[in-house]
Amino acid sequence: MKGTLGALWHYRSFILGSVKREFQAKYLNSLLGATSSVIQPLAMILVYTVIFSQIMRAKLPGVESVFGYSIYLCAGIITWGYFADMVGRGQNIFIENANLLKKLSFPRFCLPLTLILSSVLNFAIIFGLFTAFLLLTDSFPGWAFLGIFPVLAIQALFALGLGMVLGVLNVFFRDVGQLFGVVLQFWFWMTPIIYPLDILPAAAQHLMKYNPMAILIGAYQRVLVHGLWPDWSSLWPVLLLSILLCLLALRLFRKRYAELMDEL
Repeated sequence: MKGTLGALWHYRSFILGSVKREFQAKYLNSLLGATSSVIQPLAMILVYTVIFSQIMRAKLPGVESVFGYSIYLCAGIITWGYFADMVGRGQNIFIENANLLKKLSFPRFCLPLTLILSSVLNFAIIFGLFTAFLLLTDSFPGWAFLGIFPVLAIQALFALGLGMVLGVLNVFFRDVGQLFGVVLQFWFWMTPIIYPLDILPAAAQHLMKYNPMAILIGAYQRVLVHGLWPDWSSLWPVLLLSILLCLLALRLFRKRYAELMDEL
């Protein structure tokens, strides 16, 4: 463990440089540059606010705030985007970095760390704007807001483990990424993001206990909409699953490394 941390520290310039290049490649060639990373989420927040709070007058049961449903939507969609972005990067991580893996000698742990930092950077921009919206509309949840950060850490671990497992499989079976894209669409609609959990039948509500993303997004909504701390007891199974996925990804990578390099 100490050796791994030392190696990552030694290659910190390589990791930060990779994050910087990826960010620049994403926004530098666009007409608005890095400003586009701000405009898109800002537009999303404004659209949801205007349509659902002002035009449709949509309200959540038990929530008095006129912005309640808008916050509910943004809390789910923004954090789902964070999950989908990290898993998407993970499932292509070996294919997209094939040249680096073949030509350069560096600790392979640099790749997942670069993945995490890149996703966190993009998410931080969007979530920072959303936090500003909460403050401006007097909807900030207070000290319970701190409960968001452990949930984000668990979600990052879950997305990383799942993404890396898919990443190894995607090298050998190139349609894994496309198939998971379809799964992701169904998964989104099977998670209470657009609709409240309470409107589902009792049997469907019970099944949501086995949906890791429903548990995580429910924790965000609990904090941001209701101003309550997350239900920590419900998050332990997701944390355990996340650790198991990361261990499985590590085992697959080490066991299939030689074959993986041949396929790239």
